Amino acid sequence: MERDSDTALPTDTTTMRTPLVLLALSLTSFGALYTANGPELTLPLAVIALAGIAATILALKAAFQGRNLRLTRRSSHEPEPLKSEITPRRKPRHFNHVAPKRVTRKPAGPRVVIDGSNVMHWNGAEPRLTTVREVVSALRTQGYQPGVVFDANAGYKLTDSYMDDRDFAKLLNLPGDCVVVVARGEPADPTILAAARDLKAKVITNDRFRDWADDFPEVATPGTLIKGGYDHGALWLDDRALAS
Repeated sequence: MERDSDTALPTDTTTMRTPLVLLALSLTSFGALYTANGPELTLPLAVIALAGIAATILALKAAFQGRNLRLTRRSSHEPEPLKSEITPRRKPRHFNHVAPKRVTRKPAGPRVVIDGSNVMHWNGAEPRLTTVREVVSALRTQGYQPGVVFDANAGYKLTDSYMDDRDFAKLLNLPGDCVVVVARGEPADPTILAAARDLKAKVITNDRFRDWADDFPEVATPGTLIKGGYDHGALWLDDRALAS
């Protein structure tokens, strides 16, 4: 096990010991001769004085050498500072500097108009709002944007109370502007056909609208009116006419 250079310096001690002994002997001899002969300068006294001066010089030189040796040994035991090889991390970019992702919106699908008062009678004798809801879901699945038009008495047939646009929109999970309940005393047929004309949309219904053929001759055009119904409890739509 290595000892610390500050606590064990045998070479330094040996170097210092010799001049210190010579200096001590010189001072002792000088003092004895000075006491015996007085201040008169004699050859032995001069030699002893020169020896003392030489011993003092050697002692000072040894002291400086020892100090330099300790510094050298201490520096040899100290590890060199490690140079950091780790490259500094880059500052994170602010979010404003990150290019925003492009949001690609799906193009809106074709519009279709559902004859709500007709469709709710497709599955059995009793009117069912679930039938209309199922047709809406099927059309959405195929990528269409459905809107529904009801007669004013549709709510009475379903719940024995009046229901307006917002009531039906909430139950069908549709936006409020996608549901229309016509005013009391007015038929829903002209509203349905006018909406289909304006939107260039097809109409989901089993009605032929023969009473309105003069005002809306397009009802006679194949593919304008889309039939549907239930077969053994499963909904079907005339998909070929719908896609034409």
